[in-house]
Amino acid sequence: MSLRSDAQTIISASIRAVQPDAAVQRALQGREFPGRVVLAAAGKAAWQMAKAACDCLQIDAGVVVTKYGHVAGELPGCTCYEAGHPVPDENSFKGTQAVLDMVSGLAAEDTVIFLLSGGGSALFEKPLIPGEELQDITNQMLSSGADIVEMNTIRKRLSAVKGGRFAQLCAPARVFAIVLSDILGDPLDMIASGPACADRSTCDQALAIAEKYRLSLTSQAKELLAQETPKELDNVETQITGSVRELCAAAARSAQELGYEPVILTDLLCCQAREAGSFLASIARTHQGQGKKLAFLAGGETVVKLTGTGKGGRNQELALSAAQGIAGLDNVLVFSLGSDGTDGPTDAAGGMADGQTASRLQEQGLSIHQVLEDNDAYHALAKADGLIVTGPTGTNVNDVAVVLIGG
Repeated sequence: MSLRSDAQTIISASIRAVQPDAAVQRALQGREFPGRVVLAAAGKAAWQMAKAACDCLQIDAGVVVTKYGHVAGELPGCTCYEAGHPVPDENSFKGTQAVLDMVSGLAAEDTVIFLLSGGGSALFEKPLIPGEELQDITNQMLSSGADIVEMNTIRKRLSAVKGGRFAQLCAPARVFAIVLSDILGDPLDMIASGPACADRSTCDQALAIAEKYRLSLTSQAKELLAQETPKELDNVETQITGSVRELCAAAARSAQELGYEPVILTDLLCCQAREAGSFLASIARTHQGQGKKLAFLAGGETVVKLTGTGKGGRNQELALSAAQGIAGLDNVLVFSLGSDGTDGPTDAAGGMADGQTASRLQEQGLSIHQVLEDNDAYHALAKADGLIVTGPTGTNVNDVAVVLIGG
């Protein structure tokens, strides 16, 4: 079996292991909900989570808001919206308003089943500033290299539904939230910007982040950053399911079944994608040539600082950066992918590179350094047969990057 074939096996096995279906059904099993029961699902895994809930629960109404291309069919009693990610668009606002209309006027004995997954910050949104301004601020943060916690600290203060405000709008009804974590350490108030969680961040932190990244803000946006978010909620119960740790463990099990000795380096990877790729390449150079099959795994979420106008994503940049460091090595492959099946604004889940990737690109007149400066990893990897394409996976628990060393 080739390293590329082994990589595909590990990718498929790890994604299967972190599907949210069973976890959602376990969370709902045996529970009784008096009164009306309505379902709201938001995020990249919203359709899959909603389907699992509909399979075991009778609902009176439901609204699902997910990313374009992620609705896989009709769901009983539910209206599904596909919307913009990572930048919210008019469909994000329309889908969110449909949720708010549904929960309006509920009684104390009613229940909102709230299914939340990563991507909800863009998909579940009712802005307190003009939509175009919110889109601009989102793009500023995406290009600055801000991490997801910093971004969500800002976004929840510009929104009528983030930072616990959605739970307030559901009152007096109860909210039972099932949350699929896509943020390191599972900070509940940061996952999808915490629509049903009391906010632990502060105005001072938000203003400091705006200053750190020199965000261009209107006076209205600055005033909102200075307004505090809800710090206490008494109508919410939450269960967190899924994590990058599970993703790494599943990938390690699959690698072991293929004869590799797996080592999980971290499940808290948080740095620039190019730096992570360089680091993993150094791991490969250190351990190759030992005469045994090794797999080194790192889970987490890297960031990209935009310096060009090309096409790509953090996992593709990681793989292309690694290609420089493993150039010329035999029997070594590095791959990285997002568990949701999408990496940046592309149709790829991530990328892979081996010891010949750099020479393949050089033969086509491409410099990896320049490609990375242009943030154009997608087109370069396409030319080197290095794109990982899975389609939407139905889950979202961060990324996993793997170094495979053949025996």
